[in-house]
Amino acid sequence: MPTTPLFHVDAFASAAFRGNPAAVCLLSATRPTPWLQSVAAEMNLSETAFVQATARGFRLRWFTPTVEVDLCGHATLAAAHVLWTEGLAPGGATLRFATRSGELTAVRRGGAIELDFPSRAAVPCRTPAGLAKALGAAPRHVARNSDDYLVELRDEAAVRGLEPDLAALAKLPVRGVIVTAAARRGFDFVSRFFGPRVGVPEDPVTGSAHCALGPFWAARLGRTTLRGFQVSARGGAVEIELRGDRALLRGDAVTVVRGQLLA
Repeated sequence: MPTTPLFHVDAFASAAFRGNPAAVCLLSATRPTPWLQSVAAEMNLSETAFVQATARGFRLRWFTPTVEVDLCGHATLAAAHVLWTEGLAPGGATLRFATRSGELTAVRRGGAIELDFPSRAAVPCRTPAGLAKALGAAPRHVARNSDDYLVELRDEAAVRGLEPDLAALAKLPVRGVIVTAAARRGFDFVSRFFGPRVGVPEDPVTGSAHCALGPFWAARLGRTTLRGFQVSARGGAVEIELRGDRALLRGDAVTVVRGQLLA
């Protein structure tokens, strides 16, 4: 019976059982989208990455348990980690991924993995009807980009203490809601991410959200290099460096499970 290599990786983490878990599936041939979605539903993680070698690098697609998404940071970091640790790409190589968000790259930088992603600054907007009630908190600032709402709250304690109405958040016409505030110590800001509309009630560490958080906090702090911490139950740190219209995201990853998909 033919098998498909499958890995469970904790991304934006330096130790197992922290950060954001992703599944990484290495494809030897193109598979139909319904099959990919079924595998992602079976894995039941916030993202499953499907990686297939091409003449110019790798094709990369990301699926939540319910939908395919345009951009995912932690599953890209997990995919790069697998390609290097399994000896499928030279350690010093720049990995090139063809995705729905264009070409993305990954390199090893100072012991971490650095992803070159598009910066997706959020534009200030009116607070949409139902958002404050769904969050159970009063926003200080609301902005939106093509993917998400970005909501600033009064302080870190307000972010940590959120118990949102996920069913109400799922009715908003966005991928998800990023909630953030200035950090009390050790980091520049904290955040959480809720994506019930796409099958992710709360994401532990969301790389793509930091493509919006980076420009947001850079404008307030006057710096282009920032450190964020996503204060989910698992938690994870993301380093960001803004360069023009790009956001460089840095973090670590740990392989937890190595196996074979039999279906």
